[in-house]
Amino acid sequence: MKNRNTGELDALLDVQRKASAAKFTEEKNRVYAAGIKSVEDSGVLDRALNVGDKAPDFTLKNALGKSVKLYEELKNGPVVLTWYRGGWCPYCNITLHYLQEKLPEFKKAGATLMALTPELPDNSLSTAEKHNLEFTVLSDVGNGIAKAYGVVFKLTDEVASIYQEAFGLHGVNGDDSNELPLAATYVIDTDGVVQYAFLDADYRKRAEVSEVLAVLNKL
Repeated sequence: MKNRNTGELDALLDVQRKASAAKFTEEKNRVYAAGIKSVEDSGVLDRALNVGDKAPDFTLKNALGKSVKLYEELKNGPVVLTWYRGGWCPYCNITLHYLQEKLPEFKKAGATLMALTPELPDNSLSTAEKHNLEFTVLSDVGNGIAKAYGVVFKLTDEVASIYQEAFGLHGVNGDDSNELPLAATYVIDTDGVVQYAFLDADYRKRAEVSEVLAVLNKL
């Protein structure tokens, strides 16, 4: 499901989009645009889990090393699963901060919010601490769960090279696969069925909380 409406979160992200475009060289903007096009062309959006699909169960460790099992959480109510690329990504940081602000509304709807990242646990912990996140942040090292959900793609060599030089992507994720997850968001009902899927090749776009809450409030 594409987010066609510009909402509160998209307005915040748009400020970042414009600032980045103005700051980057023409060549860097070209490389990033080609990177997004490459994700579109990869077929990942067609392969990804979508509405009506059964969500694979998983157990992952949170930022403090405690195991969290999806289907155990579903016993308490629906789960909102959202992926972020890493604490190095400004769009992810804006989104995480915004999700934290909206956490009371997720709780009011009876839902558990969980964010997954390919970052190593130490890095996901520092991200969680930096944003005072009170929802669960899970380390999906090697993108194992992201692959089960079909949301993984490979960066172009040019983008991977920029990321490696800028912040050491391989060290952050603990591998040199140059793979990242889409910034996907799913609403999974208590039967483990996907009721909402936000999938976009452009990492600068994210699911609007208002859309997610509208789905939760119908469950």
